[in-house]
Amino acid sequence: MNTKTLIDTAVINSSTTACKSYPDRLFSYCFKRLFYTQIWEDPQADLDALQLKPGANIVTISSGGCNALAYLSANPSAVHAVDINGHHLAMLEIKKQAIKNLPDYDSVLHFLGNACQPDNLKRYQRHIRSHLTKTASTFWEGRPVLGKFGKKRFHYFSNNAYRHGLMGSFIGFCHFFVRLMGGDLQKISTARNHEEQVDFFEKYLAPVFDSWLFRLIAVHPIALYSLGIAPTQFASLKKEAKQGLPALFKERIRHLACDFPLENNCFAHQAFARCYDTRTQSALPMYLQKQYFLSLRSNIDRLYPHHTSMTEFLRQQPERSIDAYLLLDIQDCMNKQQLTELWMQVTRTAARNAKVVFRTAGKESLLQQTLPLHLLSEWHTNQQQNSERHAADRSAIYGGMHIYEKTEIH
Repeated sequence: MNTKTLIDTAVINSSTTACKSYPDRLFSYCFKRLFYTQIWEDPQADLDALQLKPGANIVTISSGGCNALAYLSANPSAVHAVDINGHHLAMLEIKKQAIKNLPDYDSVLHFLGNACQPDNLKRYQRHIRSHLTKTASTFWEGRPVLGKFGKKRFHYFSNNAYRHGLMGSFIGFCHFFVRLMGGDLQKISTARNHEEQVDFFEKYLAPVFDSWLFRLIAVHPIALYSLGIAPTQFASLKKEAKQGLPALFKERIRHLACDFPLENNCFAHQAFARCYDTRTQSALPMYLQKQYFLSLRSNIDRLYPHHTSMTEFLRQQPERSIDAYLLLDIQDCMNKQQLTELWMQVTRTAARNAKVVFRTAGKESLLQQTLPLHLLSEWHTNQQQNSERHAADRSAIYGGMHIYEKTEIH
């Protein structure tokens, strides 16, 4: 199936009444574009939760590809990157081929880290272009406006690649909106210590969340589609926001801005500076840190993309064959039937002591109230550990991080 069909099938799952299906259809329309150029889940938190042994068989949602690449550092037998959006797989492919074929670590950092240097066009043409799959080549050699106008997409990497895609554009709009309201998102990225992070947040950003205009916008789900918040996720957020959505959004951005040192948080740099800090290794995403480069390069051919849904991919896998599942937040968009079908396949394919990691827009896991008891009984989760893992997730934008482990039934 093509991207349109896969996304429509996955997202348009509400009642057929117009008032419920229209938001699904609008979100589906938005999601058919290149949405994420980078990922917004913390792979270090994932790996800490999974505690993988060498040779693990991993399946993950691809999204922007950063996490799928980072998991290669655990020396797995395979990382299967699954996505219903073919544009995300094209992003993963160009990152994969850059790591595999550029001459050295520094050239990879220039291409994927800085992602704004004119020399990156030569790097692409000399070292990457000929190695792309046919599908990825069609995307990167295409033009973004009706396929006829503008520069070819590979020019993104000479023009701040991570500012492209719907999420990148949304972050850019947020910077404009905050300036319009008298604040300054970028100022937070200049903080020299934790005290300044807190001070700059309170001075340059916190007042925006209390403004009448933000309060007006925050209650409309359509305004948040570019942030990747689907209609079902928006409903979950509203349910959790006891003091209102503006207060909930304020707390999550405060968590991102204040609760982790900037020199260790690539997510904060992209949100507030709109770029990576390539001068500081610990401020880079895992897959771009030099300490992991040789491991990623030696394992790069163990990364396999799949343009399909997670459920359909798992249907094709043998029983008890997968050690780790990284589902990001895809379950938030599923209805009860879709969720049950997914977990039937997860349970069937789970190896001994397999683990599943996923995020939720709200705090609570959907599984406890949704999955049939015969499926839920085969999995164990620890709420305290989930809370601790969530607190350590530097992306800080989700309400919950959940880890489920396969229960051995004797």
